[in-house]
Amino acid sequence: MKRAALILLLSATPAFAAAPAPSAPAQSSSPATSPLLSKHDANAPINISADKFVADNNAKTGTWTGNVIVIQSDMRMRANSVRLNVTGKDSKPDKIFANGNVVVDSPNSGTITGDDGVYDVVAHTVTMTGKQVVLTKQKDVMRGTMLTVNLDTGKAVLGAGKASGQANAPESAQTGGRVQGIFTPPPSSNPKESNNPPQNKAIKPN
Repeated sequence: MKRAALILLLSATPAFAAAPAPSAPAQSSSPATSPLLSKHDANAPINISADKFVADNNAKTGTWTGNVIVIQSDMRMRANSVRLNVTGKDSKPDKIFANGNVVVDSPNSGTITGDDGVYDVVAHTVTMTGKQVVLTKQKDVMRGTMLTVNLDTGKAVLGAGKASGQANAPESAQTGGRVQGIFTPPPSSNPKESNNPPQNKAIKPN
């Protein structure tokens, strides 16, 4: 099935326009990591590709379904379906609502997975919700039910509500009601020295 694709420029453009499906991003020769966080470019074009696209010009929305991929600058989102809202006379993108197996990747935030997500184009934030929202950055993993992350700073706020059907259950009986995290400390520069303390060598008398 041919994929429907869209490139939205955040300047004065029509609300929706067709464009070829995006090619794979070019490889960069710059280092993969940097000690400084790079600010997310929210003015970069938003490229959306999917199996099917439906536009509602009256409601100023566009809906993509089937293996949806959203790319803007260094942010990449995948989902089963995506709805984009535009506002103003210039029909600028406002928010992107993603549903079903949502995955968001960016250098500052890491990888976020959940059931539903909202990308606020103006605020540069992603809010993810679901039965289990997982934030993975390098070897560190955090789990909860709701996460809001700033794509500029990488600051994330993770929360966990009461599990379904346990609204009146005591806190001790709830499952999934607490934020969980697994953090992997960096390896020692010389594990042999840290595990084995130095021993004094015997000195032979002359």
